Amino acid sequence: MKELNKTYAPKEFEEKIYDYWMDNEFFRAEVDENKKPYSIVMPPPNVTGNLHMGHALNNTIQDILIRTKRMQGYSALWIPGTDHASISTESKVVEKLKKEGISKDEISREEFLEHAWDWTHEYGGNIVNQLKKLGVSCDWSRQSFTLDENLSHAVEEVFIELYEKGLIYRGNRIINWCPSCETSISDAEVEHIEQDGHIWHFKYPFADRDGGIEIATTRPETIPGDLAIAVNPEDERYKDLIGEYVVIPVMDNKKIPIIADSYVDMEFGSGAVKITPSHDPNDFEVGARHDLGQFIIMDGKGYLNENAGAYAGLERFEARKKIIADFEEKGLYLGEKHHHNAVGHCERCKTVIEPLISKQWFVKMKPLAEPALREYREGNLNIIPERFGKIYENWLENIRDWNISRQLWWGHRLPVWYSDTDDEIVVSREDPSNTPGHENKTYTQDEDTLDTWFSSALWPFSTMGWPEETEDFKYFYPTNVLVTGYDIIFFWVIRMVFSALEQTGKLPFKDVLLNGLVRDDQGRKMSKSLGNGIDPLDIIDEYGADALRFTLVTGNTPGNDMRFYTKRVEANRNFANKLWNATRFLMMNMSDEIEDSNFNVEKLNYEDKWIISKLQRVVKSMTEKIDKYEIGLAASDIYDFIWSDFCDWYIEIVKPVLYSDNAEEKNNTVKVLLYVLENILKLLHPFMPYITEEIWQALPNRGTALIVSDWPKYNEKFVFEKEEKATEYIENAIREIRNARAEMNIENSKKSNTIVYTKDSEIKEIFEELKNLILNLGYSNSVEITDDETKKNSENIAIVLDRAEIQLPLKELVDFEKELARLQKDKKEADSELKRAKGKLSNEGFVSKAPEKLIEEEKAKVSKYEEILKTVEEQIAKVEKNL
Repeated sequence: MKELNKTYAPKEFEEKIYDYWMDNEFFRAEVDENKKPYSIVMPPPNVTGNLHMGHALNNTIQDILIRTKRMQGYSALWIPGTDHASISTESKVVEKLKKEGISKDEISREEFLEHAWDWTHEYGGNIVNQLKKLGVSCDWSRQSFTLDENLSHAVEEVFIELYEKGLIYRGNRIINWCPSCETSISDAEVEHIEQDGHIWHFKYPFADRDGGIEIATTRPETIPGDLAIAVNPEDERYKDLIGEYVVIPVMDNKKIPIIADSYVDMEFGSGAVKITPSHDPNDFEVGARHDLGQFIIMDGKGYLNENAGAYAGLERFEARKKIIADFEEKGLYLGEKHHHNAVGHCERCKTVIEPLISKQWFVKMKPLAEPALREYREGNLNIIPERFGKIYENWLENIRDWNISRQLWWGHRLPVWYSDTDDEIVVSREDPSNTPGHENKTYTQDEDTLDTWFSSALWPFSTMGWPEETEDFKYFYPTNVLVTGYDIIFFWVIRMVFSALEQTGKLPFKDVLLNGLVRDDQGRKMSKSLGNGIDPLDIIDEYGADALRFTLVTGNTPGNDMRFYTKRVEANRNFANKLWNATRFLMMNMSDEIEDSNFNVEKLNYEDKWIISKLQRVVKSMTEKIDKYEIGLAASDIYDFIWSDFCDWYIEIVKPVLYSDNAEEKNNTVKVLLYVLENILKLLHPFMPYITEEIWQALPNRGTALIVSDWPKYNEKFVFEKEEKATEYIENAIREIRNARAEMNIENSKKSNTIVYTKDSEIKEIFEELKNLILNLGYSNSVEITDDETKKNSENIAIVLDRAEIQLPLKELVDFEKELARLQKDKKEADSELKRAKGKLSNEGFVSKAPEKLIEEEKAKVSKYEEILKTVEEQIAKVEKNL
């Protein structure tokens, strides 16, 4: 048995404990037919990322689940890994090269990829090392990276299979284009930000007669790409104009037709809308219906091209200003109105996205979405909390084909080859020129890479070796639960579901547990722009990983955002310190002959049975709550049990026994203490793994590490209802005695006689049995239990309990003259503060100039001191009665 340090200092042992776990391969999961499998895949953080509070919360929840299941005897596998993050990694590498005076355009793809791999090797391990500091117990021997050879093989396999099934195709479609990242992005990567904008009104003159038609648009910069004006066929205002032509006055009077289409909303703007098929998804559909063709007027950097006439070379928002000015000069600008709308931005760089027509690769989504919807509606997939199921359904019901090609170099290159001599397209892993039927031809591979989410969608099964029938895949797949943020339901969760169903015929997981965002203490999202981000590593460095972990899960409920308060971390460090000191107290009272916690049940007294019984209830409650993913409630259970029941009550209750000369009773009490502590450590371990393992190693005869010890089991034989109820009754009595004394400001050193009046035989028995607790913890010289009403005295402090009354002789406790002087002093101070605060608030100068916050503070002070004054006056009245 080793000795614990005098003070709880997590820095001194956390790294050492983690190395101990790693050296002994406790995180490693084996295929074991004698055990049930339990598996989780870690949502892979970006390879270039750093640990933030969202990662810390998400991984703490996963670690709690995996540690619990490991202790419950499952072969528990948690697969870690990182994502290559195409867009963000490429942008970081481009930025780095720019600082070195190198442009991406000046180097070859191969040279760029060398730089990207160098970057990944240099920074890619950062987040892994940071996760280890948090204490995560994933199987690092199975760590995956989305560009690993076996995962890349799975990506190619899926692409080829979907193409051969007709579910992947190439076509000209309107896509979301980011002019900053210079790549297409999927609908899921577009962040719609509500903002106040404008809607501009213009007049397009008729081509063959006087007059014109009014149109309204939120994007004047696309006017050079207009191919028609559309009106609703039911709109009486325009029925006679259908088939006529107007001219675009700022494009050398280019003629475009007026067409009828039911897509047009008669109530929006003027009821006539410009149709720009190459630059708007809805206009694209209208253009296709009316065979308008295409006319692209913008390049990939957001500048207007040669098709835009006089506006060629202008950046899109500069072109907007110039086009408005030119219309105004011609007398055809009709003004602007405020217009509140949601504008699409690139989720990564926040640039306003540009809808562009482009030849891209797409996945047909309808055939894949239907099984994913059906599995959810039939109850085979649980989304926790349930309310997020609506998002899942809505996304799948309204899903559009998924644009999967990206104009990037970093990522999985499309396994697509184009013949240099004709229009042949070959989908293949290798250059097809050396395969039968393709001889004497040369091919060029598509330059594009796949959307990052295409490989992430395969994560639950590609990490287990699929498409090979590996032992891991057969034993651990499907996984049990996915723990992720609610903000990526459509980015990732949905894609994993339909990909798994299509490729493996099984759901990738049964449960989806969604966690919310970690916000700052004002409820704001943490961000660089606000400068309110909190580095988890700084918190770990100051307070320890256990305190951070416990803070993140206590009070946290699935799917809800939480506010992060450093004071709560400090409080949880104090909680860890309390457990540490309680352990040291036990060890100081433990003789060398204590080798185990096998106490003698026959020798247990009421309070021993109470703590053992309470423990059983905590075991049962926590086990059930963790199974239902009520992690925050489970954490509260063990916190309350340790702090209140074990430390504040049981340890205090048994101190007289530990300090007595009765060796037999003392040893049995120590064994009960040890038994309860052992189970506390097991129950707390998934939440606070470091301190629990460090304490466990210090206890006598630890044959196994805590991390692989058995999870406590509820034992009906150790539920003692009578003794539990009785002890809690006396606990409450002591609490009431202490409260009454505190109200009278009676020092703890002053003891009194305690008279218990009851006619109830059960209550009388409880007080007789546990009289010593009142003597030791209720500041009593003696305890008299009586049913004689004449023993009651109106001058005593009376405490009314259920079926009993406790009386404390007031004259034994209070020097009334001294107490009256103290109370009158308190009254004077409260009076003074109340007058000062009221005076401020009645001062017009203060109220008119002071910030609202200061005024509210003064109002709060008025309420506070009025309440203090009321309480003091009540106490003065009580004291004066006894003088």
